[in-house]
Amino acid sequence: MHSSGWRVCRSLVTPRAERADDVEDAWWARPASALLEALGSSAQGLRSSVAEERFAQVGPNVLGAAHRASLLGTLVSQLRSPLVLLLVVAALISALVREWTDAGVVLAIVLGSVALATYHEARADHAVERLRARVRVRVTVVRDGREIAIPSDQIVPGDVVRLAAGTLIPGDGVLLEANSLFLSEAVLTGESFPVEKRPGTCGEDAPISARLNAVFLGGTVRNGSGTALIVRTGSRTELGRIAHTISLRPPETGFEAGLRGFGALLMRVMIVLTLVVLATNILHARPAVDALLFALALAVGISPELLPAILSVTLARGATKMAERDVIVKRLAAIEDFGAMDVLCTDKTGTLTEGVIRLDGALTPDGAPSDEVLALALVNASLQSGLPSPLDEAIRNAAASAGITLPSGTRKVHEIPYDFARKRLGVIVDRDETRTLIVKGAVSNVLDVCDAARRAAIEAEVARWNDEGWRVLAVATRTLERSHDDARYGEGDERGLVLRGFLRFLDPPKQGAADAVRGLRALGVQIKILSGDARGVAVHVAGALGIPITGVITGSELRAMHDDALWHRAPTTTIFAELDPSQKERVIAALRKRDHVVGYLGDGINDAPAMHAADVAISVEGAVDVAKDAADIVLGQRDLDVLRVGVEAGRTTFANTLKYVRTTTSANFGNMVTMALASVWLPFLPLTATQILLNNFLSDVPQSAVAGDAVDRDVVERPAGWDLREIREFMIVFGLVSTVFDLLLFAALRGLGATVDEFRTVWFVESLVTELGIAFVVRTWRPAWRSRPSRALTISTLVVLVISFALPYAPFAPALGMVPLAPRWIVLAAIVTVAYLVTSEIVKQLWRRRRTRMRSRDA
Repeated sequence: MHSSGWRVCRSLVTPRAERADDVEDAWWARPASALLEALGSSAQGLRSSVAEERFAQVGPNVLGAAHRASLLGTLVSQLRSPLVLLLVVAALISALVREWTDAGVVLAIVLGSVALATYHEARADHAVERLRARVRVRVTVVRDGREIAIPSDQIVPGDVVRLAAGTLIPGDGVLLEANSLFLSEAVLTGESFPVEKRPGTCGEDAPISARLNAVFLGGTVRNGSGTALIVRTGSRTELGRIAHTISLRPPETGFEAGLRGFGALLMRVMIVLTLVVLATNILHARPAVDALLFALALAVGISPELLPAILSVTLARGATKMAERDVIVKRLAAIEDFGAMDVLCTDKTGTLTEGVIRLDGALTPDGAPSDEVLALALVNASLQSGLPSPLDEAIRNAAASAGITLPSGTRKVHEIPYDFARKRLGVIVDRDETRTLIVKGAVSNVLDVCDAARRAAIEAEVARWNDEGWRVLAVATRTLERSHDDARYGEGDERGLVLRGFLRFLDPPKQGAADAVRGLRALGVQIKILSGDARGVAVHVAGALGIPITGVITGSELRAMHDDALWHRAPTTTIFAELDPSQKERVIAALRKRDHVVGYLGDGINDAPAMHAADVAISVEGAVDVAKDAADIVLGQRDLDVLRVGVEAGRTTFANTLKYVRTTTSANFGNMVTMALASVWLPFLPLTATQILLNNFLSDVPQSAVAGDAVDRDVVERPAGWDLREIREFMIVFGLVSTVFDLLLFAALRGLGATVDEFRTVWFVESLVTELGIAFVVRTWRPAWRSRPSRALTISTLVVLVISFALPYAPFAPALGMVPLAPRWIVLAAIVTVAYLVTSEIVKQLWRRRRTRMRSRDA
């Protein structure tokens, strides 16, 4: 500590509350009393009026901008697309060489496509933001001398914040009080182990990891309790400074990896074919501008430029559908991962069970009912200040029903907080000149610090209770010597305790949970229980709900197990019992290593590591802050059936995404191959660049309706994920089928003496109609006529179909290079189209059977 004391900026002296965020650097080196004075605060917290003025001054407590993208911003993001920019450049080149018609048409089509994508994406963004607003992390602060809960984004410098296990630190600040307070600061320091924090000061040059009196935004309270004074918020925090220089991005999920791989695949195909076509046209000495426009138009033709909009719309629809069941989606891409999920890991309490825990009895070590054991448990449960526990609530309710109250004159001296290694919680109290340590916790962990005889017999009896579905805690005490009132106690004082008895809790299986489990299993989702409870309790619950038990691993067994062995056993094990938080994370990692898409449902601080490790993290609105913050999806109610709805919504979303991908890639790949071959064979370009772009734009109109298309039930009933090999094969097979019929049409047109404009007009109409038709073939694995499409897709397709046949007769048709078609050309186009669609349906069934045989063989 520096002898010069804490220096305050001159602007902070008068008035202190107006320039609160101008506190100097090295605030961790200043006494807390000086910081309180400088920030116009006190142990009673800020006045509400000061907090409001300060919020207006410093803004929301968020990293970066706290606003939703505007319609203009969405439009600009669409215009930044490399393919769109390429077309704009091409249009400018056309204008420079005075090809005004080509330049105007290209720009009109580009703007039309951008407007279509912007409209759908803006609607999706608006819907999703409304849903996200429902899920906000709340923090307990002291204002006007009262504790209140407010959203974390409303925290301002000078706020006094209460900390407990599970709390997310809402800003940077110093500790005013701490009781066995341990924080995880891995997001800043990379240190995976919790760090003990205590009030005091540190040197100005102390690194973040050594500022043991300070708390930082992004940290998490692992155990203990405390009170902190917030000094900096938002982008002015240490985490905010880091966010300015690096991109804080979560690990890539399975869906995001698949999407990235698909984009890379298309890019390779697009570059190769575009260069081939461009080189061929140059070798044929065709005009350079025409060749460039033609090649660029082909590049745009194969790219699924509506894919971002299709994704946004389908995901927003899925989020809205899930919101109808009180499920809030925080990360949209999680819906796709939800659909691909084939393993759901969950704790049992509150999800598989009612979550309303009832104390069935307080018993002596001999198993006799005991009000004395209940009274001791009541003192422990009532005076502990850590994370609220449903077990403590059950103890208080049972005591109230029995007429047992907190003994008068009982005064809390100290607390030894619960942590997930000790699995015990101790409260030290004074009463009638006697100082007593009262400990409750997991039976084996309490017995470890007791002078208990008959341990083997006791553990056997507890195991029997566990097998019958009871969760059991032990209660033990120790009389301590009195010294002075502010004596400090710790884990070392938990020794030589006397076992006083047991608390037996009952948490029955949730009504309807068995049906929900069956529903998830019917969708191909395995249920695995990852619990800190005893093995017998978890096995009992699984059996009551009809979950097939194929294996059980306990925490002690897991500790002795090598990663290779866990990777082998995890997929075939149903129950993982008596786990600590890091072991849950290890199980999730092992399942993902075996290519499973894993969801994790959790609501406690001990679930946070596993939630971060899972593909999709699920929590509930009543969860601790750290669990809600880690969640991708938040349930408004603890109900497994809404998970089934979410899985179905995710699979519907992904199925519609794949419909668009299959349709556009197969049709457009076929067109590009056709163009490449035609460039060698024909003495003219089979379509102008304008016609290619117009064709692409018109085909996109009904494709935008794919987002809300109906999905066959058999598709929803199994997990789905990106299979790039399958997509590539599908694109090649169906693209080449399209090319064969295109070449047959070309041969017929050349043989029947079609002019250049007739040739282009016929192929424009035929290629557009076939792309409209192939969408109905590949949108389902059933015969096309047995799967009913949505009304929007049907109507939009019919509208574009009418437009495609009307265009050659429009007054502006000559500007597009089109001419009216004689009846023989219409008949020819119709024959080729029908033959192509029938052949595609046959190929689809053959290709599907082959893929099914391959999957069966691989399995």
